[in-house]
Amino acid sequence: MSEESANTRAKKDAEHGKSPSTQAGEFVREEIHHVREGVHGARSARQAIAIGLSKARRAGVKLPPPKRGRASSAVVRQARRDLAKARARRSVSRRRSQATLGALRRESRSTASHRQLAAQARSSARRRGPAARHHASIKAVRTKGPLGLRRAARKAAATRRKSK
Repeated sequence: MSEESANTRAKKDAEHGKSPSTQAGEFVREEIHHVREGVHGARSARQAIAIGLSKARRAGVKLPPPKRGRASSAVVRQARRDLAKARARRSVSRRRSQATLGALRRESRSTASHRQLAAQARSSARRRGPAARHHASIKAVRTKGPLGLRRAARKAAATRRKSK
């Protein structure tokens, strides 16, 4: 089960009128921390994110399943099931829970590294297209502040030097 802290932070987000994806972000964040702390591993950064989203849906965050064509039918079906689980409160099978955790413990911990998460973010941004990436970068500029902007400019310059 998810820790109480993620639950309370998500509830606070809901009270502040933030979107379901922002609320679910708390659970994803918690899951990334679990992998980093060594509670368990994950096969990929994507799997860690998926586990967080699943926990969010089961905790009652009204996060809709992915739209048609965005994910496989199995993923959509699982998301619907997670939403249904939030409505029907039933006890969790201890044996099944332990087996799942045991399988995750055998997975790698490096999937939650900064490098892996950055790669995941880049690949998902690539799927969104140039306009969406541009809007995201403009929004980032607004929230960075002067120090952050300077840091980002230095990083961009260094990246350009490396690629030549």
